[in-house]
Amino acid sequence: MKIRLEDTTSSAIANRLVDLREEGGAVALGRVLTLVIVADGADVETAVDAANAASREHPCRVIVVAPGDGRRTAGLDAEIRVGADAGASDVVILEPRGPGRDEVDTLVTPLLLPDAPIVVWWPKHPPEVMSADLLGTMAQRRISDVGECSDPIGLLHRMAETYAPGDTDLSWARTTLWRGVVAAALDEPPYEPVKEVRVYGSTQRPSSYLFSGWLAYALRLPVTLEHVPSSTAVDGIDIVRRSGTISMRRPVGSAVVTITHPDQPERRVAMAKRPLQDCLMEDLRRLDPDEVYHAVLVKGLPKVTVAS
Repeated sequence: MKIRLEDTTSSAIANRLVDLREEGGAVALGRVLTLVIVADGADVETAVDAANAASREHPCRVIVVAPGDGRRTAGLDAEIRVGADAGASDVVILEPRGPGRDEVDTLVTPLLLPDAPIVVWWPKHPPEVMSADLLGTMAQRRISDVGECSDPIGLLHRMAETYAPGDTDLSWARTTLWRGVVAAALDEPPYEPVKEVRVYGSTQRPSSYLFSGWLAYALRLPVTLEHVPSSTAVDGIDIVRRSGTISMRRPVGSAVVTITHPDQPERRVAMAKRPLQDCLMEDLRRLDPDEVYHAVLVKGLPKVTVAS
């Protein structure tokens, strides 16, 4: 169910949510957090769909801030979504207009769930310093997605300089499956030092750099990133040791990784690219600082070299 409110206030929206909860018999106690999304109008539906899917694992209140035209008369329009249109959450879309659209913290505060953690997600165009943003200062977790920005690699390196505990990026979650496969391969004998690592993938995607940076940090050696034409993610890796090379390949467009290991039969592992909602779902599972992500940004990325 969708309910449209024109020229309203945050207090009126909060009262309407209470009325809807009483009418429908829904209980707010099951909500585990408040997810605040800052999105442009064109990206609102994509973000809401991802949040609704993630809410099935993390029931929450979703507050979407979609600032309108700053030249119009100051005011606030909103839309409330509950039931089938809101997954396992309730969704409030705020559309502030006029000068007041920059004071989003005062609009969001009355709608926050009491005594529940706050997560802020910028699907595109995160602030220069997420922890200093009006909404970012309220949050225990701040999520960006630099892969959707115009200069993703440059922004990724700048995030290393502005990192604060609680910051993360969805590009990091996109590398989780690759990190798991590599860790499992290195956990098998022979337990030899790694001499060289080469990653294959897109040099325009931050996930390729974060995966390479993780390897550089974990293995304490430089890592070479080699571009694969038409690639949109990580497509392979070679891990060189004295006894031979562990090679993993996922051809462009494939959902299967082929693993060749010295003196072992070839193996195949299903590993499709992760959809947006899966990455968001993973980031909502933890609210504590991700120290490994921080170490990769600060210590791992500087050791990544792009092959010429």
